[in-house]
Formats: sequence, C-alpha cells, structure tokens
Amino acid sequence: MKSLYFTEEHELFRQSVRQFVQKEILPYGNQWEKEEKISRDLFLKLGEQGFLGINHDEAYGGSKADIFYTCAYLEELAKSSYAGVCAAVSVHQYMATNHIAEAGSDELKERFLRPSIEGKKVGAIAITEPFGGSDVQSMRTTAVKDGDYYIINGSKTFITNGHFCDFVVVACKTDSNAGINGISLIVIERETPGFTSSQLKKIGWHSSDTGELAFDNVKVPVSNIVGKEGMGFFYIMESFQIERLVAGILGVGGGEHCLEETLRYMNEREAFGRQIKKFQVLRHEMVQLYTELEAGKQMTYYACWLVQNGEIPVKESSMVKLYMTELSNKIVDKCLQMFGGYGYMEDFPIARAYRDARVGTIVGGTTQIMREILSKIIIDDVRYKKVYSETEEIKSSASPKTEDKKSWGNPQTAKEIIMSIPLRIKKDKAENYSTVFQFDISGENGGQYTLTVVNGDAKIEEGLAGTPECIVTTDAKVYEDIELGRMDPTMAFMGGQNSVKNIGAMMQFAKFFHRI
Repeated sequence: MKSLYFTEEHELFRQSVRQFVQKEILPYGNQWEKEEKISRDLFLKLGEQGFLGINHDEAYGGSKADIFYTCAYLEELAKSSYAGVCAAVSVHQYMATNHIAEAGSDELKERFLRPSIEGKKVGAIAITEPFGGSDVQSMRTTAVKDGDYYIINGSKTFITNGHFCDFVVVACKTDSNAGINGISLIVIERETPGFTSSQLKKIGWHSSDTGELAFDNVKVPVSNIVGKEGMGFFYIMESFQIERLVAGILGVGGGEHCLEETLRYMNEREAFGRQIKKFQVLRHEMVQLYTELEAGKQMTYYACWLVQNGEIPVKESSMVKLYMTELSNKIVDKCLQMFGGYGYMEDFPIARAYRDARVGTIVGGTTQIMREILSKIIIDDVRYKKVYSETEEIKSSASPKTEDKKSWGNPQTAKEIIMSIPLRIKKDKAENYSTVFQFDISGENGGQYTLTVVNGDAKIEEGLAGTPECIVTTDAKVYEDIELGRMDPTMAFMGGQNSVKNIGAMMQFAKFFHRI
C-alpha cells in the first residue's frame, strides 16, 4: 500500500540502514553494553555511509534529506534493540550538532559540524544541572566575559556522551541578572584546561556513556558562542521539538521490534499443550498494543510532516514525546509478561529493553513537563514562534516605530511603562473597546494597578479596583524586559515568570495599543 509519507527511495534507504545495523551494531552490542560505551569506530562507519549528515546541509558534508529519511534511519537503529547506541548517536546528531548547524558561525561549523558529520568528532549537549533538572532558567553555570574569552564555572549532569565526547555545547549564564535572556550556548572542547568529567552508572542504556561535567575557570574564545549571546534559552526551547520527535521515532522502531520479538516467542512457546498465542487473553493484549503503537506512529509521522513543511509543532511534538515514551514503557512491560520467567533473564533482550525504556519518560522533558507545556498551549492558548531564523524579531518585536515614541516618551521602569499605557491606546481602533485589567507587579518599581478602558478612553490608577477581565502577575524586571523587547512574552509565560489570567483577553487587548 502506498504510504502518505514514505517513497520507494525512503524504503531503499531504510534497507541500507537495516543492513548496516546487522553488520556493524548487532555483533558488537553486547560488548558495548559491558564496556558502557560504544566504539568510536561506529561513528566513523556511520559517517562513511553518510548517515550522520542526512539532516545537515550539503555545504558541510551532509545531504539535508527530508525528515522521513530520519524516521527510517532512527526506526532501524531502534530495532537493533540497543537503546544506549540510539541515545549516543541521536544526541550527537540531532541535539549537540543541531544548535551549531542552526545558529553557529561558519567557523564553528567547519571546526565542529563538518567533522561530526564525518564521524571524526563526537558531540554532547550540556543543559541539565545537579540542582536544576528540567528547570533550564535556574541554571548556575556561568560564563563571564574577560576580553576575548569567556571564563566558565559550574557543573552539568546526566550528559549523554559527556565522558566520551570531543566537544560539548554548554548552556551558561552570560548575564546572571537577565533571567532567561541571560542564557547562552558555548562550545567547549574536551581537552580545554579545567574541564573534567566522570562517568555515571545507570539502570539502563548501558552502551551509552553518561557523564557528570565540571568546569573550573575554563577559558574559551568568545568566538565559541553559538548564535547570539542571550539567546541560548530560546534556541534550547526550539531544539527541544526535534529532540522530542526523535524520542517518538525511536519509540516507534523500538516498539515495533519489541512486539515482533514477542510475537515470535509466542509462536514458539507452548503451555498446556498449545502455543501461547492461542490464549485469547494474550491475543487481545497484543492486538491492543499493536493498535496503540499504530496510533502513536501516525501521530509521530504527522508531526514530522509539519516540520517538513516549515512548522515548529510544539504541541504535536510534545504530544508525541508524552504518548510514545509512556507507550514504550507499557509495551515493554506487557511484552516481558508474555515471556514469563524468561523475560527476567539477562539472556533475553526483552530484559534489556525493559530497563532501557524506563528513562524515556524522564529525558528530554519529563511526562509531567510535557503535560504542563500542553496545558499552556491547549488551555491557556500560548503560541510559539521560531527563533533560529527570527532572533532579531524576538529581541526587537516590542520596539515601536520612531514616530510612535513621541506621545509617551521613553519609559523604562515597570511603573513608568504601566502609567504610559493610556497614552499608547490606539483610539482610532479602540473606539468600541472596553475592558478592565489588573497588574500585580512585585519588586522594585512594581506595585498594583488597575487599567480601565471605556470605548477607547483609558485611565490607570494605583491599587486594585473593579472586576477585572484579565489579571497580570509578574516581577517588575520581567515586565520591563517584556515591554522593552528584551524578553519574549511567550517564553516568559511558558517559563512561569509571567502569569496571565485570561490569555484571550490579553491577546485582544494587544490589538489596541502601541508597544514601547
């Protein structure tokens, strides 16, 4: 049957990946599990086949193939049943190098992206910290500019390829007072003095090296910054979408392999004089799992199709990550049960699959984080904009036209900005618009204010009064940064720095007033 997403070329490519897995991964997987790292030769062999560049530009040795080549590639890697291998390769290819590919300078691309595509260098991405977890904005690792260098201090943990890599893309605070607008991405090479790492012991993913990193006055050139200073948080948030899709795609391949192996065992295993596939309770369990996997597969492919067509599908990729990682745990749990006591034995791959699958609902954003992101999108109507290609728009979206500034001056503090709102109402458009807003702004230059608009005429008064249509609660610094264009309001909202009750009313209000 003709696929909506895959062509004959995709399937031929899939076959070549399958052959590679059989020749270069399956014979060595158990040894890599024991050594708790994969061979560097695997990256070289992947590079020689062109696999590590299918998502990257031709200018640096890639092929920039459409995303369904990635689907075929990752699904076949996952069918190897060595999830640690999948983690090491996918983090290198779709996360560590992704930021360099999207926002890095030509120099960084030549130094790191090209050899990464060739398999000659292995990369890692370092965001998570010992005390931060999924809370990116609370990171403590700092990068202080000293002439033409950054001096970096801090630590990272749970870093895939962290003890094994040649370079790591590190999220740092380049401005400790700027919140999410003070985070930047900087490339640090393994041999840089002051950079140390130690390998962590894990329940699963044994063939994936996972490290804890420490930076003690690590000195790197300013030219090692990825993209623009202060844009790291936004780059991370956008890159999370491909990371979540990768998790979903690997879940599709891993789930299919798990079900196929279980069905094969059910054909071989007999109990009470017949094959166990004849027992209705087991038959029904299997078809239920196949049905749920097919649903997840189609959702994953649709999200990939959106990416292929230029969208940044935050909602769909978050749903894919949520659904597929939870489903992967369910599939492997139910399948292990089919094996009975043998499922608990290390000689059976289902045992490895069981411990490998568990981390899926944690890495790349926990199940709980996915649900909160989706709640903000679905319930609070939060929207997301591109950042790699629209950096300047995010930084300056709140800047007015020159002629607009004359009527309200140049307010800088939260109080001055709020008091200028009546002067910024577009009376020609708001003549039939009425509303009541309350602002509860904490911190210096904050306060409580009530804005009343009646048919386009607005007034602002201190204190809370009336029945508000919308309530804005935030910190004075955050409010100033949003209004002055230093912070993206969507990211502030998703990061929990800015609370808006009735986001629809806020969006309506935005149509009727000028930004600073």
